Amino acid sequence: MGIARSGPVSATGATVSPPPCPAVLFCPADRPDRYDKALSRADVLIVDLEDAVAPERKQAAREMLRDVIHLLPPERTVVRINPPSTEEGLADLEMLADSALRFLMLPKTEAAGDVEELAPWRIIALCETARGVQAADSIAAVENCVALMWGGEDLTADLGGWSSRRADGGYLPHVTYARSRILLAAGAAGVQAWDGVYHAIEDLDGLRAESADAVAMGFAAKVAIHPAQVPEIRAAYRPTEVQEGWAARLLATVALDGAGVSSFEGRMVDGPLIAMAERIAARSMAADNDEN
Repeated sequence: MGIARSGPVSATGATVSPPPCPAVLFCPADRPDRYDKALSRADVLIVDLEDAVAPERKQAAREMLRDVIHLLPPERTVVRINPPSTEEGLADLEMLADSALRFLMLPKTEAAGDVEELAPWRIIALCETARGVQAADSIAAVENCVALMWGGEDLTADLGGWSSRRADGGYLPHVTYARSRILLAAGAAGVQAWDGVYHAIEDLDGLRAESADAVAMGFAAKVAIHPAQVPEIRAAYRPTEVQEGWAARLLATVALDGAGVSSFEGRMVDGPLIAMAERIAARSMAADNDEN
């Protein structure tokens, strides 16, 4: 899955993230009949015990997950638990204690201690409140935090607002800030940043545009709430032929002339540009491996 605190260092000294797990898919925990389908389509499955399960079905969902938990691949499965401060969250942790699963998504993470208390599980911290967004730096720095994610709807509700987007579909400033804050905090700590969900399932054009932004910004993954969204996310993370060609030519020139090459195809070349080319090449290779 490639969820790691940092990637290898390139020849230029820049950190290169491992090939990302670009398509992450939520699946309600009380629908175990959908687990296999989700795993066959996405890179990572999030089995959701929190928002996707009605309160009266929480216990049944835990029992359903327990019955098949041994069949789930630990390296590709994340469980979103209920907040550990609640009875449901404690019951989730008790059920998972003896399983082989290693990754938990922690909703409404608001402080570094929230993550530290769940060691040795590896935590994807969901920063979806004002406190969580503002504490993103310290949360990402905790040793067992492997990724950050943001949530625009919960953040809006926490702030007392009633919409995360403008009428034209673009994010309002508070969500744009949270999205950028989570990305920068994750990058500074050497953990992955996962882009939030796109709720308009039938609006594939909007999803394409938002996924393209996520790739350009540096998010390691985009999270989906419906299987139909997965192909669009994969396509966004697949470099175009033009991008692949540019990266291949630049890296070939660097290999021939060394990292000190000063210009390439009319553009000044420096370490960051070479690192971008390396990431494009890594994503192309990962996409080719998935297709094969």
